[in-house]
Amino acid sequence: MILAIESSCDDSSLAIMSLDDYSLIHYEKLSQEIWHEKYGGVVPELACRLHVSAIPAMLERAKPYFKQLKALCATSEPGLSVSLIGGICAVRALSVALNLKAFGVNHLIGHIYSLFLTSQIKLPLGVLLVSGGHTMVLEINQNREISVLCATSDDSFGESFDKVAKMLDLGYPGGARIENLAKNGDDKAFNFTLPLKEQKRLEYSFSGLKNQVRLTIQEQKKSNLLQDSICDICASFERVACLHIMDKLERIFALREFKYFGVVGGASANARLRASICELCLKHGTQVLFAPLEFCSDNAAMIARAGVDIFKNNAFSEQITLRARSQIDKSKLF
Repeated sequence: MILAIESSCDDSSLAIMSLDDYSLIHYEKLSQEIWHEKYGGVVPELACRLHVSAIPAMLERAKPYFKQLKALCATSEPGLSVSLIGGICAVRALSVALNLKAFGVNHLIGHIYSLFLTSQIKLPLGVLLVSGGHTMVLEINQNREISVLCATSDDSFGESFDKVAKMLDLGYPGGARIENLAKNGDDKAFNFTLPLKEQKRLEYSFSGLKNQVRLTIQEQKKSNLLQDSICDICASFERVACLHIMDKLERIFALREFKYFGVVGGASANARLRASICELCLKHGTQVLFAPLEFCSDNAAMIARAGVDIFKNNAFSEQITLRARSQIDKSKLF
């Protein structure tokens, strides 16, 4: 078995996976949402202290499996430095105690593996990664080489949802709350413009859309911001944010042929986005892949699954290097 720890942001998670058949032997995830909600977002120092408290307790509960472990891994990049260090230090200490190999796993590659938690990876593959920290379209060829086709120049898709939710005092995290309110709203009530519509370059940008929403909220508050208006703002914002993703994806699909196309990351749980991507893939004869909803957001199961392939292919470094930011362009799955 292989043990993995994920602590890149505000979730502490541990998983133990079989090296033979990818079965998840042991899994635990502790969310910190209740602690960060009152601040409207993740507070790094608080996240660090909560990881330091949670991870040793999780390891204690996983102790019965220690004798069957062959290797250990932890998310090492990208993420909050103060959060990553919790998982890395735990894995380093345990590797010394058990005399086992320990290595780091790229968080973004972990998300790609969330599509294949119980199966072999399918290549070639296109991937849309949408989360609170990242928005990018990736292409992975038969040689496992990854290239970035499109990325955001400012806010991520998920981050824009969280920031709009904060403007509306909806709490944190904001994605699910905006989506739920949008179901009762008119998505044409506010005519937010589509970002970069006239730009031919393949790039995402959500800062302008976010600013349009901010100005609309300010204007609506002058005459008392009602619940119906909040639902309309959420629906209109969600519609345009998803249209922005699809606008660039349609251009990419016109240039590339994908046999498989996967959608990963916490924000990939958005139902409107999923439906739009299903339509696009059906139109182009592409098989669409989604991570299970339980494993869309940050989790140790995806890190363990990536770790299995890295370990089997002897593609790891003995030195775990912590990096808050990393470049996935021109890298490999393993």
